[in-house]
Amino acid sequence: MTIKIVDNTDIHRYNRLARHPLQSWQWGEARRATGVEVLRLTTGTDVFQLSLHPLPYLGWKVGYLPRSVFPTQPVVAFLQDYAKKNRVIFIKIEPYAFRSRLTIGDLQLRPSPHPLFPDWTQILDISPNEETLLKRFKPKTRYNIRLAQKKGVTVKEESNDRGFAIFSDLYFATCRRQRYFGHTPRYHRIVWDGLKPDIAHILIAYYHDEPLAAYQLWKFKDRFYYVYGGSSDKYRNLMATNLLMWEAIKLGKRLGAGTLDMWGSLAPHYDQGDPWAGFTRFKAGYGTEFVRTVGSYDLVINPLLYIFYNLVDKLRHTYLGFVK
Repeated sequence: MTIKIVDNTDIHRYNRLARHPLQSWQWGEARRATGVEVLRLTTGTDVFQLSLHPLPYLGWKVGYLPRSVFPTQPVVAFLQDYAKKNRVIFIKIEPYAFRSRLTIGDLQLRPSPHPLFPDWTQILDISPNEETLLKRFKPKTRYNIRLAQKKGVTVKEESNDRGFAIFSDLYFATCRRQRYFGHTPRYHRIVWDGLKPDIAHILIAYYHDEPLAAYQLWKFKDRFYYVYGGSSDKYRNLMATNLLMWEAIKLGKRLGAGTLDMWGSLAPHYDQGDPWAGFTRFKAGYGTEFVRTVGSYDLVINPLLYIFYNLVDKLRHTYLGFVK
């Protein structure tokens, strides 16, 4: 197998091999615009796009390879060699691959103590007609959709800068309300600018002229992805988010997608007291299938610095827990 570093700008050829929006050429360019180094590899049949993040004052980096196919042994060996030559402590690898279809084998990878993606997601087949899809929803979800419609909630696609501004306001209001430490407004603006109009779309739910909820959704090849969402704390009894997700499903169908990936979830038999329980239950209301990915792995290059890095990361998360 020949592995090459991609240094051309043939976007269409590259994206034909990419399997996920986080492996798309546009995503890599957006990461570069945030000041992050990006490395692209190809085997001729698959691509592997990873970001390299410098650690302050140390001269070392950590790598992140999100949502590629699962790397083969030659790809892992190439990454090891590259990392040794470029002062990379470890590379976190989170493939877009599922347990029932893959055997991990001996690839010198260890389960990551700090995954960025949950092991589980929920996936919905949106290829049936709308009537069939509605029948598959949970009764409470159907009821809430009809309630929102009856009360006058409307949904518009506004995949433009005005729509992004509304989405951003609702998203960060939700982050503050839930005490969630997400990316910065600058980061989200760069990502939006990089992924519009080919990949990223904005849907907004209104009550009269007041925006109540907004989603950012990504379409890549035959899949639609629910990536980010935000909502107002006003008029929550109108169930705007239920109608918004139904309209997101219909938008995915119009764009030619056959599947909607909900981006992340708890496991099927989740703890009802978990902070993600409500979110997981909301997604499951649309008749989704719980699917387990292969999980998150670290390719460790410098074991001592890897231990130090994880200790500092654990202390950081402990601190954030205290300040919530």
